[in-house]
Amino acid sequence: MNHDIDFSTLSLRDTLDLAIAIEVEAQERYEEFAEQLEAHHSPEVAKFFRFMSENEVKHAEVLTMRRTELFADEPNTADASKLYDIEAPDYDGARAFMTIQEALEVALNAEVKAYDFYHQALPSVKDADVNALFVRLRDEEVQHQKMIKEIIAKVPEGDGFDPEDFEDEPTAQ
Repeated sequence: MNHDIDFSTLSLRDTLDLAIAIEVEAQERYEEFAEQLEAHHSPEVAKFFRFMSENEVKHAEVLTMRRTELFADEPNTADASKLYDIEAPDYDGARAFMTIQEALEVALNAEVKAYDFYHQALPSVKDADVNALFVRLRDEEVQHQKMIKEIIAKVPEGDGFDPEDFEDEPTAQ
């Protein structure tokens, strides 16, 4: 993992703000993928990405509630510039006409990244309630991974079309 976040230098507010930003980014990315895959007639995969998006919304909501309880409307001063793609599924990971298996692999990788973020943040989060929240979210990421792995095991090979069927043949210019 290469996130270059030194949690020991962050305030609790900044750590919460970064966690919220990560969850929102993941939610937005899953929604983008769902829309893309709906447009390309892959409704099963789109449905799965919508389900994952809903999970990210729930995480962002619980983090936001805790942040508001602790810091009311204090401004967000966290530098989110290093957060790009920490939890969100990689843009390169999803594409039109992907199989369900491929979508699940993209989601699994995102959930592993989310687990890593929360796990690495824990030693620096001294507030007992926020630490417990991070433990819960980290453990939920493990459950998401487990769920995805179970689905992967059930998906038959050749679960859809061959993405190469949609590649254009080279043409003369």
